[in-house]
Amino acid sequence: MSRTLAGRAPSPAMMHLRRGCGPEPAGPAASSQSTPARPGVAAPALPGLTAAASAAAASRNAAKPTRRTSIVPLAAAADPATTPKPEDGLGILEVDPNLKAYEEHWRYRWDQYRATKASILQHEGSIADFARGCQRYGIVREEGATVYREWAPGAAEAQLIGDFNGWQGTPMERDDFGTWTLRLPDGPDGKPAIPHGSRVKIRMRHYDGWWVDRLPAWIKWATVPEGVMGAKYDGIHWDPPAAEKHKWVHRRPQRPQSLRVYEAHVGMSAEEPGVASYTYFKDNVLPRIKALGYNAIQLMAIQEHAYYGSFGYHVTNPFAVSSRSGTPEELKALIDAAHGVGIHVLLDVVHSHISANSDDGLAGFDFGQSEDANYFKQGEAGYHRQWDSKLLNYRNYETLRYLLSNLRYWIEEMRFDGFRFDGVTSMLYHHHGIDMGFSGGYHEYFSPATNVDAIVYLMLANEMVHELLPSAITIAEDVSGMPGLCRPVSEGGVGFDYRLGMGLPDYWIELLKHVKDEDWKMSALVGRLCNRRYSEKTIGYAESHDQALVGDKTVAFRLMDSEMYSGMSALSEPSPIIERGIALHKMIRTITMALGGEGYLNFMGNEFGHPEWLDFPREGNDWSYHYCRRQWSLVDTDHLRYKFLNAWDTACLAADDRFNFISSPWQWATMIDDERQVLVAERGPLVFVFNFSPFNDYEGLQIPVPEPGKYRVALDSDAWDYGGKGRVGWDVDHFTEPAATKEDPEATFHSRGQSMYVLSPSRTVVAYKKVDEAEEARLQAQQAAAAARAAPPAAKFSWAASMNGKGNGAGREGRA
Repeated sequence: MSRTLAGRAPSPAMMHLRRGCGPEPAGPAASSQSTPARPGVAAPALPGLTAAASAAAASRNAAKPTRRTSIVPLAAAADPATTPKPEDGLGILEVDPNLKAYEEHWRYRWDQYRATKASILQHEGSIADFARGCQRYGIVREEGATVYREWAPGAAEAQLIGDFNGWQGTPMERDDFGTWTLRLPDGPDGKPAIPHGSRVKIRMRHYDGWWVDRLPAWIKWATVPEGVMGAKYDGIHWDPPAAEKHKWVHRRPQRPQSLRVYEAHVGMSAEEPGVASYTYFKDNVLPRIKALGYNAIQLMAIQEHAYYGSFGYHVTNPFAVSSRSGTPEELKALIDAAHGVGIHVLLDVVHSHISANSDDGLAGFDFGQSEDANYFKQGEAGYHRQWDSKLLNYRNYETLRYLLSNLRYWIEEMRFDGFRFDGVTSMLYHHHGIDMGFSGGYHEYFSPATNVDAIVYLMLANEMVHELLPSAITIAEDVSGMPGLCRPVSEGGVGFDYRLGMGLPDYWIELLKHVKDEDWKMSALVGRLCNRRYSEKTIGYAESHDQALVGDKTVAFRLMDSEMYSGMSALSEPSPIIERGIALHKMIRTITMALGGEGYLNFMGNEFGHPEWLDFPREGNDWSYHYCRRQWSLVDTDHLRYKFLNAWDTACLAADDRFNFISSPWQWATMIDDERQVLVAERGPLVFVFNFSPFNDYEGLQIPVPEPGKYRVALDSDAWDYGGKGRVGWDVDHFTEPAATKEDPEATFHSRGQSMYVLSPSRTVVAYKKVDEAEEARLQAQQAAAAARAAPPAAKFSWAASMNGKGNGAGREGRA
C-alpha cells in the first residue's frame, strides 16, 4: 500500500553502498588476465560518483578496449585482538560508517528497544511467552469451562451475547487492568457452554451510558449473513471437534537460496465471476505456481476485512481468516498442500493500521479513552488521512501483546512461513510518508519525524518470529529506503530479511510512458536497478498488484494496450505493437531478475501478460466481478501468444534453480553502451547480453566475459518457444580470446581479460554460461561407456561363410 504514500519512489540512501555497476576487474572466478577482487563481493561504484554518473562514465568507455584500472583498495585486515567489539545495538555503525553522524538517534532507539524488552521479560518471562495471548484472551478452554477474556478498559460494563444465551447478555467481571472475564462451566453432558460455530459478540456500555455490540478482538472467524444488504459481521467461535480439524501432513520446506515470490489473491484467482475459495486455489492455482517455478506464495487479503474492495488492507479482524473464501481449516489445507510441493506461504500481514469500521472490527474498542488504555493513538496521531483508517499505539503494552500474539498465531496455528509487512513506511514515520519525496538523505530517516515506538515493535516482531521459526522470511514494504531495515536486531537494525524494491516498478512505468524506446539509456537503467544497499537484501519486481489496479496498467497492457484484444493469435504474424510488447515484456522482467535484487516477485497472472486491470465490485461498476478475476484460459489456449510469456517466465525461474543467479552476491554490469543500447552484465555464473535497440541486430558483437574458455547459451528470449525468431544458435560454442597483446600485455576489454563474439538481435536478452570442459569430458566418457555396454556383441567374422554363395562383392563388403 505504500505506493500511494509518496508517489514515485526515489532511490534508497547510500549510493556508494549499492551493488557494483561500473567497470572493475575480476568476477565470480577471476581470470588469469585480470586482477582478482574480493571473493563473492560486488565492487563499489566509481569513487565520488552517484549511481547514474558512475554508469554514464562507464558508458563513455563502452566502444573501445580499456587499460587495466586499479581496484578500489580493500580495507586492511583488522586484528581481532586489537579491534574493539561494537557496542550491542550499534554494530550497524560499523557496517555503514556514514550512520555515525546519527549515533545519538541509534543509541536512543536501542535504549527504547532494551527498555521495552526488559519490561516484557520482567513480567512475562520472554517475548515468545508474552505473545501467547491466544491462550488467554478471546474464547478459550480452561479446566472444564469456556472462558472469555477481553481487554476493554474503555467500557463501563461488558456482557457476552450470542447464540449460546439467546442474545441475552451474560455479565462479565473487570480486573484492575481493564480485562473483562466470563467463565462458563461445561454442561452436565460435558459439552462446552459455547459450541463450535456459535455466533458471538461483546456488548459494552460506554461511561456516558450508551451500549454497543462489537466483535471480540481475538475472534478467529467472522461471517456476514448472506443476501442481507448492509448486514454487520458476526463473530464465530471456531473450535471444531477433532474429526473436523485439519490434520497436517507435510513438513515446512527448507528455506530457499533464491526467494521467488508469487503474489496472489485467493478471492480473484478464478476465471468465473465471483469470489474464489481456498479449496479452488489449492486445486487449480497452486499447481500452476509450482509448474512456473516459484518457491513462495504471498497470500493477500487473508485477515478479515469487511470491505472487499480494500484489497484486504483495511483489516477489521486481525486474527480472523477471511470467510469470503472459506474456513480456517480450508486455509490450512491450502498451506499444507503448498508445503507438500516445496512452496513457502507468506502472509501479507497488516499491522500498520486498522479499518475505521467500528461495528465490525477492532476499532470498536476505541471509546475515546486515553492512550495508556487504548489499542490506538488519539487525535491526529491516531488517524491516517489518506487511508481513512485508525493508527495503532505501539507504545502500549497490550497493543504489543495483541500484535505479537497475532504473528505467533499465524505461524503456529496456521503454519505460515513468514510475513510481508504492509505499509511499513507509514509505521516508520509520524508523517507516514504522506506528501514526502524521499531523496535518500540520512536526515530524512533519523529525526523527530521517526516513529521510534513503531520501530521498536518491528524489532521485537522480527526477533520473535525468527526465534519461533528460524526459517521464517520477513519482508518490509517500505518506499523510503530507511537504512538498517534489513540488518539484524542485535546490530540495531529492524531485523527484516528483505525489503521490496518499490522504486523499480515506478521506473518502468516512467520509461514506458515518457521515453521513446530509442532514447532508453543503459547507464540510467543500470543505475536504477543497482541502486540499493549492498548489505540489505531486496526483492526486485517489475510490477505487483499496485500497478494492476484500476486507473493503472500492467506492463503488458501498457506495452500492447487494446491490440491485445485482437493481435495475440500465434496463427498469424504479429503486428509491430505485439512484437515489441512481447519482446520488451520478456526483457523487462529478465533484467529486473538479473540486476534488481536478491529475490524476485510477480503478481498472479502477470507472468503471462494478463491484460487489462483490477477493479473490485463496487457501486461505480455495478458490483461487477469482470475485472476481479484471472483469465487463465488465455494462457491455456495454445494458439494465443500468452503461452510464450508464460514459458519464458518458467525458463527464467528454471535457470535460477540451476544457476542461483537471482540471489548471487556477484553482480556486475561490465559493458554499458548507451549509443548501441547494449548492456552486458554478470550475475552469478551467467553473462547476460541485453540489446534494447529497437532497430539494430549486432552480429559479431564483442562482449567481455569473466573467465577464458568456452561459453554456451543458457537462456535466449529470441527462441521459438518464447515467441522469438530463433536467430541465436543454442548449439554454438563461443570461445574467448585474450585482450592482452604483445604490444599491450596489460590490455583489458571493459575491465575483463578476455572477450568473445556473439549475435545479439534487436530487443533480446541472451544469457551465456561457461562450459565446465572437464565435467563435460567426464559425462561424455560416461555416456560412451554406457553406450558400449548396451551395444550387442559383434559377431565373429568367417571368410568362408562370407563367400558361401555370395560372390566376391559380398566378400568385399564384409572385408570393408
